[in-house]
Amino acid sequence: MAITTLSSREFNQDASGAKKAARRGPVFITDRGRPAHVLLTIEDYEVLAGRTLSLAEALAQTTDFDFDAPRVSDLGLRPADLD
Repeated sequence: MAITTLSSREFNQDASGAKKAARRGPVFITDRGRPAHVLLTIEDYEVLAGRTLSLAEALAQTTDFDFDAPRVSDLGLRPADLD
């Protein structure tokens, strides 16, 4: 994990570079030479915050998901006789 430190001026001039650096690790942003802010990816933030994903959120993040539902006949079930 790489830690990057940028002044507020550097951050303002190259926000895109700061976001790229945040993918490698936290980016400390200083004001007058003192750490004032930290830029993190949302994934790193959620780990720090202890946030757990709902099932829907976890499935939404999955890009390749195969699911073959079994046929009712394969489960040994038969349709209800309503007559």
